[in-house]
Amino acid sequence: MSRADDDLPDPPRSSPPPARRLLLKGALAASALAATAPAVAHAAAPADSAAPADGPKAAAPYTNPLVRNRADPHITRHTDGFYYFTATAPEYDRIVLRRSRTLNGLGSAAESVIWRAHPTGDMGAHIWAPEMHRVAGKWYVYFAAAPAEDVWAIRIWVLENAHPDPLRGAWVEKGRIRTAWETFSLDATTFTHRGTRYLSWAQHEPGMDNNTAVWLSEMADPWTLTGPQIRLSTPEYAWERIGFRVNEGPYVMQRNGRVFMTYSASATDANYCMGLLTAPADSDLMDTASWSKSPVPVFTSNDTTRQYGPGHGCFTVAEDGRSDVLVYHARQYKEIDGDPLNDPNRHTRVQTLRWKPDGTPDFGIPVADGTGTTSGTGA
Repeated sequence: MSRADDDLPDPPRSSPPPARRLLLKGALAASALAATAPAVAHAAAPADSAAPADGPKAAAPYTNPLVRNRADPHITRHTDGFYYFTATAPEYDRIVLRRSRTLNGLGSAAESVIWRAHPTGDMGAHIWAPEMHRVAGKWYVYFAAAPAEDVWAIRIWVLENAHPDPLRGAWVEKGRIRTAWETFSLDATTFTHRGTRYLSWAQHEPGMDNNTAVWLSEMADPWTLTGPQIRLSTPEYAWERIGFRVNEGPYVMQRNGRVFMTYSASATDANYCMGLLTAPADSDLMDTASWSKSPVPVFTSNDTTRQYGPGHGCFTVAEDGRSDVLVYHARQYKEIDGDPLNDPNRHTRVQTLRWKPDGTPDFGIPVADGTGTTSGTGA
């Protein structure tokens, strides 16, 4: 999402939450698009490892878009055998949750509202980018929200549920994650590395010529940071500074002796794209020298497949338990009337993530609708 911040030297315009008329218009457009044939992307094993003949069977081809009108998607596969899905709803007023035993099943799974925005005060507006994680035997949702009376004062908040089933039990508000500054902050994700839990997020640093940079900190508990907070990436390349000067939406995958962190850059229109940071698995992640940054985006809009603004990605695993899957959102058109944040037609998509011979991820291109594409490795 393109985000504003009052501390910017040259602040972008502020926009009100989307009007219901526009949301309805977008929903009608999505209904019309639903008549088109879906894309399929097979969950194939990585090129360097084939599943044994007696191993888990391959999943059915994926149907794209997987979930319509859901941006900033997060899918996690839990030990109970279910995939859990949450994402930004275009009304920006609630946190939703679906589950299914298959990835395809998430598209038709019942959707529950597990939390709603407050009518006034904190957590009253711009409910963005929830992620649900299992930490120390409890469920946690990290999300962004602003006060109802100050909709761009966006900060990071946490919900906790002690019930084994996240669709049951009570979601308790644990409060805000306190960072080094009282500035625009969002898109939190958490992961563990060599026994230490980390939080990565996007935030505006006072005095910096950007909207947001990507940050990293160790955690004392699931809602408290501890120790230093380091800046991993700031928008420095031209492709990260189109419309807005943005690095946001970080997400981590650990494979092949490395820690890979994707992030999204630029405005949330067709210029939105994904970048990549990499650190050796045996390095100190809190040392900025451990991280290298791709000078070019790794996942971008594609005119051939007609997918625009792919971003805010995460990763999950296919039903075979070993094939990596890229999850992201994109639109099916380039032209947008008005502020992209008011356009509700960012749809959740999934496709196989393949690997290059050197052990780095091959993102390919976003799969097309209705072409029978097996992966995003070509047009």
